[in-house]
Amino acid sequence: MYTFNPGPSAVYPAVRGYLQDAFDEGWLSAPHRGERFTGLLRQTVADMKAKLNIPQDYTIFFLSSATECWEVLAQSLTPTKSFHLYSGAFGEKWFEYAKALRPASTGQLFGLDELPEIYTLPLPDESGDTDLVCITQNETSNATQLRDGFILNLYNRLGNALLAVDATSSMAGIQLKYIKADIWFGSVQKCFGLPAGLGIMVLSPRALARARSINERGHYNSLTAQYEKMLNFQTTHTPNVLGLYLLSRVLADREPIKVVHQHLQDRAAKLYEYFEQATQLTPLVTNPETRSTTVVALQGAPALIDEVKRRAQAQGLQLGNGYGTWKAGSLRIANFPAIPDAAYEQLVQFFAREFA
Repeated sequence: MYTFNPGPSAVYPAVRGYLQDAFDEGWLSAPHRGERFTGLLRQTVADMKAKLNIPQDYTIFFLSSATECWEVLAQSLTPTKSFHLYSGAFGEKWFEYAKALRPASTGQLFGLDELPEIYTLPLPDESGDTDLVCITQNETSNATQLRDGFILNLYNRLGNALLAVDATSSMAGIQLKYIKADIWFGSVQKCFGLPAGLGIMVLSPRALARARSINERGHYNSLTAQYEKMLNFQTTHTPNVLGLYLLSRVLADREPIKVVHQHLQDRAAKLYEYFEQATQLTPLVTNPETRSTTVVALQGAPALIDEVKRRAQAQGLQLGNGYGTWKAGSLRIANFPAIPDAAYEQLVQFFAREFA
């Protein structure tokens, strides 16, 4: 069975061996305040920076999920309000969550095929009370993507506000330009090819300085408390030691992000070209400039979508459901590094045979 579900998604086959190693080496009961764990965390941080091209002066934190990052950012970096620019369900959920904690927060929706015009956006106003501008770099729900140029132009417009980027379904899959934003975060159950249960947040020196100046300590996982622990490669909470061990092993074995990025980009181009011409389903996102590299969404009549998923499942191909507004009339195909090329060859053969 090949799974193309966009999360939790396929894990690297080597994870089976890593799990056995973790058990044999005693990691499942390793104390998280001991030197062995801090050595693991130190090496994991070093490997992340090397393999993903994260600047050396950026700080990496480990949490339970990307969703927890929403909470931490609202608590620790948003004393007044945030502004959210979103095109799909996960960006909207982030906005709704932020409003629950900071009611003054505002948001703006844009379309699937639309690249927002930055100079018309209601960005930080003259009062300067917008603390955080929030975007979803890769919107998993509808397979849209904001590319480097847009993020850089947005960053250059923000003044004192920080730019926070949800990269849940692109981190470790595409080559992100970390210097173009202040906060990046994601989870490991997508492009890292690992089981769910571990979140990653990356902060620029500017964001870290802001967190320390705000110095919010009313919450257990405040950024100030997390930073103080990470100085000694520890966490505020009992961490997911197994998840961190698996992350360390995957990072050590995988190719640099430049190689991974090119492979996924080439594969995405072939998939979009095929589905634009050869099947009864068509790409949900019609503008090539806003299409995701790591998630491909196809649209069609709900009855056809159901039939495609049913027949695919019978042939060992698990396709992802549509999500949110597009749930009934779309399906999603993950283009993640852990899914082998052979899976996509089989998928294209299936569509050519059944739905050409």
